[in-house]
Amino acid sequence: MNEVSKPTPPIKVFELTPRAPATGAAQAIPVLRQYLRVAMRWRWVVAGCVAGCIALGLIATLLMTPKYTASTVVEIARESNKITDIQGVQSDASVADQEFYQTQYGLLRSRTLAERIATELKIGDDPKFFAMFGVPQKGAAFEQTDGRYPASGREERARAAGEVLLRNVDVSPTRLSRLVQIDFTSADPAFSAKVANAWANSFIQITLERRYQATSYARKFLEGRLEQLRVKLEDSERQLVTYAGAQKIINLPGVTASDGTRLPDRSIDVDDLVTLNNALAQATADRIQAEARFQQSKRGGVSAEQLRNEAINQLRQKRAELAAEYQRLMVQFEPGYPAAKAIAAQIAQLDKSIGREEGRADSSIADDYKAALSRENQLKGKVDALKGDMLDLRRRSIQYNIFQREVDTNRQLYDGLLQRYKEIGVAGGVGVNNVSVVDSAEVPAKPSSPRLVLNLFLSLLGGLALGAMAAFALEQIDEAIADPEEVERELGLPLLGAIPKSMDDDLRQALSDRKSNLVEAYLAVQTNLQFSTEHGVPRSLAVTSTRPAEGKSTTALALATMLSRSGRRVVLVDGDMRSPSVHHFAGAANVKGLSNYLAGSDDIASLLIQIPDLQIAAMSAGPLPPNAAELLTGERLGKLVGELGHMFDHIVIDSPPIMGLADAPLICSRVEAAVYVVESHGIRTSLVRTALARLASANAHVIGGVLTKFESKRAHYGYGYEYGYGYGRDARAEAKERTGR
Repeated sequence: MNEVSKPTPPIKVFELTPRAPATGAAQAIPVLRQYLRVAMRWRWVVAGCVAGCIALGLIATLLMTPKYTASTVVEIARESNKITDIQGVQSDASVADQEFYQTQYGLLRSRTLAERIATELKIGDDPKFFAMFGVPQKGAAFEQTDGRYPASGREERARAAGEVLLRNVDVSPTRLSRLVQIDFTSADPAFSAKVANAWANSFIQITLERRYQATSYARKFLEGRLEQLRVKLEDSERQLVTYAGAQKIINLPGVTASDGTRLPDRSIDVDDLVTLNNALAQATADRIQAEARFQQSKRGGVSAEQLRNEAINQLRQKRAELAAEYQRLMVQFEPGYPAAKAIAAQIAQLDKSIGREEGRADSSIADDYKAALSRENQLKGKVDALKGDMLDLRRRSIQYNIFQREVDTNRQLYDGLLQRYKEIGVAGGVGVNNVSVVDSAEVPAKPSSPRLVLNLFLSLLGGLALGAMAAFALEQIDEAIADPEEVERELGLPLLGAIPKSMDDDLRQALSDRKSNLVEAYLAVQTNLQFSTEHGVPRSLAVTSTRPAEGKSTTALALATMLSRSGRRVVLVDGDMRSPSVHHFAGAANVKGLSNYLAGSDDIASLLIQIPDLQIAAMSAGPLPPNAAELLTGERLGKLVGELGHMFDHIVIDSPPIMGLADAPLICSRVEAAVYVVESHGIRTSLVRTALARLASANAHVIGGVLTKFESKRAHYGYGYEYGYGYGRDARAEAKERTGR
């Protein structure tokens, strides 16, 4: 056949940059469903992790030594019961002060308390205790002599025993209450109850001791301070007395007022001045009164003294009686009448007596005035003298008052500390504690651990968690293409179709069954190829893959078969001259073929073989050349494609894999389009991207990808309908059976 110089169709370079995820079905799937699909894909890994964890949990539970937990409940009050109305040394916690309870919980977990219990129970000297808790008995303190530990290592053993007790005790406060539960766990139920009760009792004792120690410390401190203040008070009093004696300052002790307050000490001079001043005031008043009487007596007339004088009043009364008698006689007789003369003589005598008495009264008034005036003057002199003494006393009392204040201050401090010392002495002797035991620990009847159901449940949860982590880790590590959508999303290739995995070893028989899933799938690929170019299915196609055994030869044969069944002339060319396979499909020997033409043979017809049952022509790879890439680099391949294009409607070339070989890029660059085959769950996406990059560098036009060996059950998102293939198959089979066909 003559050579046909048919120009090669324009090459369309394909962009290999991964496309952004489309807003299609892959993204519309809920996240929960995606997680469920991941779990279903790796369900055996998850199931293995769960089964392993449950088995480990069961074995560990059966091998664990039974542990018994004894519980003691104590009440911790904020304030202790007060036997005496005396405030304690330590300050009480307020209602909202949670620091008090946190402190108590810390004391319950203290190392000192644990070592105290170990010492009280003498468990540091019991080898069985250390053997029960698996404590390594190393060191001189644990060297036994006649089955006993040495006394010299008792402190070290008590410390080790305390650490063991702390590791096995649990302090659990009851929420919104003052109750605290103390749990101790060991392999011996009686020992657990013994330690739990000892823990509560020792805590009560150590609390009382802490209170007593605090009181004892306060008493010792106050004793020292009292001694200091006593010496200081004596020195200040001695200094005050010495100064008062030197300055001749004498003070009277203060008296207690009616309201209970004690008045300050008073000086004798002050008392004298007050007394004399009061006397002077009284003398001045008396002098004024006496002076008034004296002035009245000097003006004449009857004075008040005369009116108050009994003798004068009696004389005047008697004179009045005689005067009345004389007037009665004068009515009848003459003045010379003897009786009248006698009465007149008596009246005259009474007038003289009255005059003498009035003179004597006036003289006594003057004497009283002079005496009052003299007394007033004397008191004034004494008061003036005392005032001078008081001014001098005040000057001398300045330093005295300083000494007095120091004495008063020292006495107040001493009395206050002495009173506090007495109160502490009384409070320290009252052994009342704010901690009490509510429920004592009893010997537990059944073990608290191990708990089989709980351990198995925790093992189940652990297995699920471990399985989930393993599944997601494997999912992240796995770079294989699992879903048809990933061909486009991860590789940037349009998806031409997904070929289900076939268990039929005879490919030609599977292609002969036009109702098989394999045929349905390749028909879908052919349909998509119809829309790849303006003239439909590309005239020349190369089918390639990243590595061998991905299904490219099967795809090439199936595409050729599907195109042939659509009434077109198709030739299948075996371009894999390193590992040929098309001659196996044709059932012929690989004695001549592509390598012959590339080497210079122009008789194409002699190189073609027929596959009647598939209605296609084929060209095998021919004898294996020493270097296939050298044959493909020339113009013979392009010439072959052009000549076959005149003879057939479509040319399908089974190309070798890309990685490690130069054959596939050379073949793909000579055809109109290339179909890329990707094995589902068979190859990493990074290798596929590298292979596609090589094709892009060779100006190959990759029109799409075909996902082969696809299993819907292993897909990420699941295609339970098997991607649509086999729809209605059972109904047609039943119809054939009914018609006998």
